[in-house]
Amino acid sequence: MDNRSVLIAGGAGFLGSHLCKHYLDRGARVICVDNLSSGRMRNIEHLLDITTFRFVLHDITDPLDLGERIDFIINMAAPASPPRYQADPIATFDTIVIGSENLLKLARKAGARILQASTSEVYGDPEIIPQTEEYCGKVQTMGPRACYDESKRAAETLFYDFHHSLGVDIRVARIFNTYGPNMDPEDGRVVSNFIVQALSGRGLTVYGDGHQTRSFCYVDDMITGLTALMHSKVDIFDPVNLGNPGEFSILELAKIVLEETQSNSTIEFRDLPKDDPEFRRPDISKAQRLLDWSPEVPLREGLRQTIIYFAAELGRNAQPTE
Repeated sequence: MDNRSVLIAGGAGFLGSHLCKHYLDRGARVICVDNLSSGRMRNIEHLLDITTFRFVLHDITDPLDLGERIDFIINMAAPASPPRYQADPIATFDTIVIGSENLLKLARKAGARILQASTSEVYGDPEIIPQTEEYCGKVQTMGPRACYDESKRAAETLFYDFHHSLGVDIRVARIFNTYGPNMDPEDGRVVSNFIVQALSGRGLTVYGDGHQTRSFCYVDDMITGLTALMHSKVDIFDPVNLGNPGEFSILELAKIVLEETQSNSTIEFRDLPKDDPEFRRPDISKAQRLLDWSPEVPLREGLRQTIIYFAAELGRNAQPTE
């Protein structure tokens, strides 16, 4: 990657900041573009003195022209947690759809390869387990989650059309639940919620009966998968699932977090939010076949590293169990 230029939209966010460091460590020039609506400067402040790193405060709903060579573009720009994307659903839709179109136009002009961070949410509340890339999903166009789910589906369509009509070199990753350091303690996702609640001695809020399932992928594994897809020597223009196929119920996750934090917090049950998916588990056979990629970090090991991070964020000395 020496002297190659990588633009990461949403680069101050959770996954985006890890991607910035990944590429800097490999000799690339990194342009981090973020409007800081959900990204955090503290995620990238340790990178600001690196000469090959540049931060650009910009909202991608406005066209972007940096006047320099760009070899790769990664679009991570979107609020990914339900409380964040539901707080301003129109802005969420605009960021994902208009932002994607602006970045695709930039990729076409620059002759750059562009990767879209899509999501397992395009499958909605799925009727099949696990979900394959060929599954079209059981989706709801009107509801509190639709601004995110449907805009991500629309963005995939834009990527398809820019490739087939205009020849833009695209990659599309459907990312399943990912966790790890650099998550915002207040982002409202289940892993961060549980860990922060456990470390703070508050009750862990489980919605519904807790038997709905998710698959949790540690951030290091996800970064490996994303970069393998971006730089594959095989042309892969169709979506690829990236996630950990290990399936856990929300209640199981809560109990593991309590064990690893040695917390005395209780579990508190709340009403299930509207359109919350019952099951979520990826079929990753395509990624295994084309990218030789599979996640390696077990849930407990990843949670221990994440607990250390959140304990530091909260200014506490909590330590995970051995």
